[in-house]
Amino acid sequence: MKIQMVDLKGQYEKIASEVNNGIQEVITNTQFIKGPQIKKFEEALATELNVKHVIACANGTDALQIAMMALDLKLGDEVILPVFTYVATAEVIALLGLIPIMVDVDADTFCIDVNLIETKISVRTKAIVPVHLFGQCANMDEIMRIADKHNLFVIEDTAQAIGAKYEINYELGIMNYEVNYELGIMNYEEEEKMSSKANSIQNSKLISAGAIGHIGTTSFFPSKNLGCYGDGGALMTNDDELAKKIRTICNHGQSVQYVHDVIGVNSRLDTIQAAVLNAKLPHLRSYEAARNEAATWYDELLGNHPNIIIPKRNPKSSHVFHQYTVRIRNYELGIMNDELGVVNDELRVKSEEELYIAPNSSLISDTSNFRDELRRKLSEKGIPTMVYYPIELHKQKAFEKYHVAGEEFPVSERLVQTVLSLPMHTEMSREMVEFICSNLLALLEHKQA
Repeated sequence: MKIQMVDLKGQYEKIASEVNNGIQEVITNTQFIKGPQIKKFEEALATELNVKHVIACANGTDALQIAMMALDLKLGDEVILPVFTYVATAEVIALLGLIPIMVDVDADTFCIDVNLIETKISVRTKAIVPVHLFGQCANMDEIMRIADKHNLFVIEDTAQAIGAKYEINYELGIMNYEVNYELGIMNYEEEEKMSSKANSIQNSKLISAGAIGHIGTTSFFPSKNLGCYGDGGALMTNDDELAKKIRTICNHGQSVQYVHDVIGVNSRLDTIQAAVLNAKLPHLRSYEAARNEAATWYDELLGNHPNIIIPKRNPKSSHVFHQYTVRIRNYELGIMNDELGVVNDELRVKSEEELYIAPNSSLISDTSNFRDELRRKLSEKGIPTMVYYPIELHKQKAFEKYHVAGEEFPVSERLVQTVLSLPMHTEMSREMVEFICSNLLALLEHKQA
């Protein structure tokens, strides 16, 4: 049985005629840049996400950079982001001369720990970038409340969570400004109320990931839930002026040809990639359903094993399972006994599900070796796995200067040693999942013996 982390060929074969016809149309018309397929895709995605504006660009990294340029962030401004994420989120902050301020993540969702954000806010803080990691949303209620309180921008990194929905809950009585969201599925206007809690109004609506903050960004890298056959990205916003500025920045800072109002970049989705995305977008919901079905099978087969922590779901967010990431516990370290408060005096944190080893503990390398040995043995049986991510941002050489001496991120420092992503894609079958799980469980039982 052939197992792949991502099966783009199998997915393509089911929609080959749609993709081929779309690509051929572009080639026939020879409008490879700024062809009509791009506008068609932007409008279709805006409808799918119930957001007013979608602006396509060259890739997801560009989308993050352009978002920060559009918000006029200045040299030395600070931007808060999770420490456990892909490098692109921090990379663009540094490239623009901004200061990445890293925050640890929640152990259950892998998203930024909202309880720690305010401890990192200073007079120079200008924005928060929540990353909706692995397919579900961060705690956007609290992030928006904090952003409102401190007058900060919110840029959602939705590269891994396109199509996810979040049940937003605003208590409008405590907001400091007039709320005016017109999201198609959420349309209300409430002026600031007096401080009396009795006058506060609470609204609960399902909003698409990327449509909650000031700007959302996403990537269409081929392996993404909605991927093209090259590079691609997009920005989303409900602000008309921001949308206009973003579109201008994407096009060398010009809104009229050869008239450059601002410093911009050359970042555009090419027409062939738009044609591919137009063919795939109508299938996004079925792709999401297929991923969730595979996740349910994994849950069923792995959920009761004491050495595997299956993905936790944020009850306020749907999960589109860009990745199915478990955490592996090591039998030999004595960390399985949840009744223990310490293990060899080396534990720093005890959570509901897992005991976290202090970052300088000698046990960490043992745990990582245990996980990596499982990976090697699974590979020998034809089962690929990945580790997202093996190194936290603050330990990357490129970001050493942004790390405050002595600052620790205990959850992330534990996650890099224990996370394991199993194959997840739209073409997963029950037979594949059973093969993967039976081999993983057999290896764990053998290790225990």
